[in-house]
Amino acid sequence: MKILIVSQYYPPEFALIPSELAEQLSTRGHSVRVLTGFPNYPQGKLYAGFKQSWRHTEMQGEVLVRRVPMFIDHSQNGFARFANYLSFAFGAAMATSFARGTDVVYVYATQMTAAAAPQLWRRILGIPYVLHVQDLWPESITGSSIVRSGKVKKLVDRLLGPWLSSVYRCSAGVIAIAPTMRSILAERGVPDEKLHTVFNWAVDSAEVVRGSQEATCAGGLCVIYAGNVGDLQDLETALEAARMVQDLQGFRLVIVGTGVAEKRLRRIAAESDIGNVEFRGRVDPVNMSAIYEESDFQLVTLKDMPIFRGTIPSKLQGSLSKGVPIITNVAGDTTTIVGEEGVGFTAPPEDALALAQVFRNAHSLPDEARKELSRRSRELYLRSMSARAGVDAIEGVLQVATHGENNRGIS
Repeated sequence: MKILIVSQYYPPEFALIPSELAEQLSTRGHSVRVLTGFPNYPQGKLYAGFKQSWRHTEMQGEVLVRRVPMFIDHSQNGFARFANYLSFAFGAAMATSFARGTDVVYVYATQMTAAAAPQLWRRILGIPYVLHVQDLWPESITGSSIVRSGKVKKLVDRLLGPWLSSVYRCSAGVIAIAPTMRSILAERGVPDEKLHTVFNWAVDSAEVVRGSQEATCAGGLCVIYAGNVGDLQDLETALEAARMVQDLQGFRLVIVGTGVAEKRLRRIAAESDIGNVEFRGRVDPVNMSAIYEESDFQLVTLKDMPIFRGTIPSKLQGSLSKGVPIITNVAGDTTTIVGEEGVGFTAPPEDALALAQVFRNAHSLPDEARKELSRRSRELYLRSMSARAGVDAIEGVLQVATHGENNRGIS
């Protein structure tokens, strides 16, 4: 197949799914090219060595990458963020010549606006596209701190709703990252024959971190949260739970990452005199192996919002790939997976007392039981969430789209 991948983010930004998909599909004999923006994520500043232009192309291995200019922003200013999303959509549409001759377009839909150009190409060039939905819109916008006004939220819903329905209708396939997300998309009118569920994957590793060690933190427990430190991650609950277990010898809650909520959380920890919490700030992805090695459990937490019940945060796969078990309060698919597969502990969302009890239960767990959790975690990842399993599934969806089996009657 001749495949075009459209993703607003791409290396040197950390964009594992689209970049590894491009590399592996190319290795399998497909002709792959990528349309993306200029690297600026997550700081919202153009990376050193890049200058925005309309004709920038580069080779990454066997993959031809074209970058289009856009308005760069990663602030909490709603207008600026929308300008960022829409300017990439416009830039992609202006690169229509780059899409000509491809058999199928894969859209890495962290922002659904990335689908605007592929929808245009479907109409004028007849090229089918497949959506890989990472976040449900409009809820990911209206439920965030980007949109604060109730009137603006209603306006966003009213504007985005009809367009999103059109994007789904015109697609040749829609990939959800969790079973509940698939159910939600089906309720929104996406036909079952178009829907697929493919778990995201992490950086694959042959090493099992915790399962290979003789012991964990002797007499203690190191719980690490690694990821975006934002308003939706509900780390206030984690801080309060940590405050409740300050009597536990050797217990540490380590928060790795940065985001709009970091200053507020640091202030809460200082004012409440929570001595068992440590903030590390941003860590380069290449140094994450050391973070996993330090972890007894990875904390996966989000606010109690309906859209998150169909979301599996990528840190879940990252931890399982390293054999690090999970502590989570994310309702829905994440809690179901962790509970049914026996790879960690679960608590109700936004319940600090319940999370504190989970910390106590994990702290008291014998080393052999921790090793068994580690073994199960790695086994689950290899069975259901590895890169090979994910690429196999996506390749199959793209082949069906290319052959037109799901394209008939699309207008």
